[in-house]
Amino acid sequence: MFVRINDISLHLRIDGPEEAPALLLLHSLGTNLHVWDGQADMLATRFRVIRPDLRGHGETEVTPGPYSIEQMASDMIGLLDTLGIGDFHLAGLSIGGVIAQQIAHQCRSRVKSLTLCDTALALPPASGWRDRAALVRAQGIDVIVDAVIARWVTAAYVQAPATGILRQMLLQTAPEGYAAACEALAAADLTRQTQTLRLPTLVIVGSEDLATPPASARALAGAIAGAQLVEIAGAAHIPNAEKPLELAMRIFDFVSAQSGAGEVSGGRPVARHG
Repeated sequence: MFVRINDISLHLRIDGPEEAPALLLLHSLGTNLHVWDGQADMLATRFRVIRPDLRGHGETEVTPGPYSIEQMASDMIGLLDTLGIGDFHLAGLSIGGVIAQQIAHQCRSRVKSLTLCDTALALPPASGWRDRAALVRAQGIDVIVDAVIARWVTAAYVQAPATGILRQMLLQTAPEGYAAACEALAAADLTRQTQTLRLPTLVIVGSEDLATPPASARALAGAIAGAQLVEIAGAAHIPNAEKPLELAMRIFDFVSAQSGAGEVSGGRPVARHG
């Protein structure tokens, strides 16, 4: 479905019971809402799962950059308001996790739990993001694909079918949307805002993540009082593809634990293989 938010036509998908607690999932740079496909089915058994395409990504409208994290957070807050959602649970991957920190800062009375996957308080150096934005604008997405995929998944997973899907998401991302989001990351530093957060938080990181490594995850978890930290062994920057079931279970169990007794019932769905 599409909704008009701020100055863009924003694409999203909603799964799960309408009366269930809302869970907003924000994807990473260069992907789209489908990066959560391996987790959405399990999460939608208990939550109303809302998956938008971020500004300039997927089927959401591309506007000229640079973007800002505040602007992208405003898109998401506007979406929730348009959908009539008050309180909600929030999870974000990579740039989605940076945006999630900003949303939690602006809407701290509405965010019931925060899950931050393979992200950080800041992602320096800023010059690297600006150089990448300039490169993509000049030469297109193709020029960066191999280098990006090598950081998204471990070497043993580069040829996996799920990685091929990630590659297609990246190739289908509009160069301007990608570059403009890079510029948002170049200017982003959520340290001060995030240190003031006081809400149930889970920080997840792949043990082999080179883009936002475990040290960055530890700093992020340390900035939020009481935050839990989980490391997923054998995963790189996008565990959604490499370790889909483990990531789903981690988020499901954490968010379920933060939901009121009257909101949810029953245990985790049984995972089936084959």
